[in-house]
Amino acid sequence: MSNITAQEQFLDDIKSYLENDLLETTLDYKFPHIRITKDRIQDTCKWLKEKQHFIYLVDVFGTDRFTAEDRFEVIYHIFCLRTRVRVFLKIRVEEENPVVPTVTNIWRSANWNERETFDMFGIRFEGHPDMRRMFMPEDYQYYPLRKEFPLIGVPGSIELPSTTPDQV
Repeated sequence: MSNITAQEQFLDDIKSYLENDLLETTLDYKFPHIRITKDRIQDTCKWLKEKQHFIYLVDVFGTDRFTAEDRFEVIYHIFCLRTRVRVFLKIRVEEENPVVPTVTNIWRSANWNERETFDMFGIRFEGHPDMRRMFMPEDYQYYPLRKEFPLIGVPGSIELPSTTPDQV
């Protein structure tokens, strides 16, 4: 009988699967955070679902690292119901033309999460069946969760409430 945990076994498996495309592995709050190259996201997700039984895609979301290189990060939060291992799979994309392959062909539930990430950060998901905005108007030029977006909004882009006290 082995004392190795399901999480340790998973980390060994993914390290041997990805080899040189595994860029970083950290444990944060006991959960593995794995950063891989962008071009391996589709086959890694397919391998995770089919071979490692990560059938539950919890969330897909973006972050703005506000750095000169690889500004944006897309994070896939996935869970294996069989082993109860929770993983955060990360890829980074550049500011100019932030495009990532879709995973809707692997997990259909990624559809709305990818659309929301596009709407808020401007990260496009190549091959997505319905890549359009969810919350902002289609003709809106800005992405509200980017770090350079002003807290009060972009003047003139949408009508803002009056700030004078006598009009309250």
